[in-house]
Formats: sequence, structure tokens, C-alpha cells
Amino acid sequence: MKISDSFNISSSALTAQRLRMDVISSNIANARTTRASMENGQAVPYRRKTVVMAPNSVGFGSTLDAVMGQKPATQGVKITQIAEDPTPFKPVYDPTHPDADGEGYVYMPNVDLMKEMVDMISATRSYEANITALNASKAMISKALQIGK
Repeated sequence: MKISDSFNISSSALTAQRLRMDVISSNIANARTTRASMENGQAVPYRRKTVVMAPNSVGFGSTLDAVMGQKPATQGVKITQIAEDPTPFKPVYDPTHPDADGEGYVYMPNVDLMKEMVDMISATRSYEANITALNASKAMISKALQIGK
């Protein structure tokens, strides 16, 4: 493992958590959007989005090759997709709403603000943990360079 690998691992995680926070912010901003798109003349509410992450490592073979020094290991995290949550929309009775159906129901987005806030706290804590790891790596490299003086 190279000295710079820890920086690459932390930077990939920081990028992933930043994107995760952006998606959560978009969910919160659209929590009351009843016209995200139109299908067959009907307004379709905003559908909650989630970030799907996976490790960058390919598998046992690449790890073994990396340990044996044949090729560098791929490490860190990557975003595989931004998926839509399949949870059904919430019907709310409001016959005065412009997007109400014939029975007076408006379908609201499947965004739960409590869940979004918990996800935002989790993403923030993960981001902070990766900053701490990055700073620890930087401090170790600095101390290693001071040994040579």
C-alpha cells in the first residue's frame, strides 16, 4: 500500500458522502412537490431518491494480486446509482388542491422528513469521520518526514 492510498480512499468517501448529502437535500426540498412530472395528463409527485454505494475493490483476485505486488488494489467507495424509492405515494384528502383527483385526493411525495434528517446526520457523521482519517494520515506522513531530519 502506498502512502497516498489513504488519501485516495478518504477522498472517494468524501465525494460519495457529499453526493449523498446533495440527494438528501433535494429530497427535503421536494417533500411537497406534487408535480415533478406529467404522465398521461396526470401530475406525478416527486419520488424520493437514494444513493447506492459499493466498494471499489473488485474481489479476492484483485486483492491477492495487490498483496503479491502484481498490480495496485482498487480501494475506496464508488456510487453505483441514484435509485428511486418504490414506496407508494401518500394520499391526502384536499379537494381544493389543483392536483386533486376526481375523489378529492392529492398524492404527496414519498419523502419522510424524519428519515431524511436521520440520513443527513449519518452522512454528516461519515463525512466528519473521513475528514478525521484524512487528517490522521496527513499527520502520520508529516511525522515520518520529521524523522528523517
